[in-house]
Amino acid sequence: MNHFDEVVADVDVGFYQENGYWIGPTIFTPEELTLFREHHAKVVAGEYETGREPHSRSIPAGDPIDQIVKIDNSYWSDSVLAKLVLNPTIGAIAAKLAGVAGIRLWHDQLLHKPPQTDTDAGAVGWHQDWFYWQCAQPANMLTAWVALVDVDERNGCMEVVPGSHKWGLQDDSDFFAQDLAALQQSIEKSSGKPFQTASCVLPAGAVSFHHCLTIHGSRPNLSAAPRLSMVLHLLPAGTRYKRGTPADAHANVRLLSGMDGDPFAGPYFPFLYHQDGSRNPWD
Repeated sequence: MNHFDEVVADVDVGFYQENGYWIGPTIFTPEELTLFREHHAKVVAGEYETGREPHSRSIPAGDPIDQIVKIDNSYWSDSVLAKLVLNPTIGAIAAKLAGVAGIRLWHDQLLHKPPQTDTDAGAVGWHQDWFYWQCAQPANMLTAWVALVDVDERNGCMEVVPGSHKWGLQDDSDFFAQDLAALQQSIEKSSGKPFQTASCVLPAGAVSFHHCLTIHGSRPNLSAAPRLSMVLHLLPAGTRYKRGTPADAHANVRLLSGMDGDPFAGPYFPFLYHQDGSRNPWD
């Protein structure tokens, strides 16, 4: 029996396929988490251990953290975070959930959600990840959300809309929206579906997974400490570039520098896992 068959049973795969998300196991030890949090803080502060800046960040280093910090491709900047982002166990679990042979990295997101006293600030708006990724097809991508601290409703854990990955692509995704109620009403109107959420409560070191069409977001952090996480956006090996979509401006289109129909592959889209043992050249 494959080790990952013990971690992810057939019933778990069925749950993911039916609901569009799955709460996974604790992957990382307390010692690893301490190290990850240390390097997470360094990247937020603009200390880049590798000497390379991340692709983008929502708040410049050194500015007051009065809203969520989102840093894309932070693994470029820190080799410790790269070990988290390219974790083969996460890749293998993702491959089994998605029913594919291999998993590559699309990009990572480092998230730091500060405590908020204003309940109308600090949210992540309801959205589908693939709304921003239509340049990558088919729409079978998925996300692994790694908790670096305990997360629950108090500090703004992620919430998903079960089964919404079957609704098709919606027009109202907005990661930075703060009026969650208004956005919910808009999605309900356009989809014709009732809107109910499930909370992804995780202990530190655990991972949740969701489909790229699953509607999700989060509410403000009303605790006394920041909510820290790493988000791994993943693509099945063989996912291809589709030219001419609204997502043609995505940074990964430029990183690919490919033609319509080319697979997203190469050093900017490294393997986390492949069942045939394929590895990255530097491993």
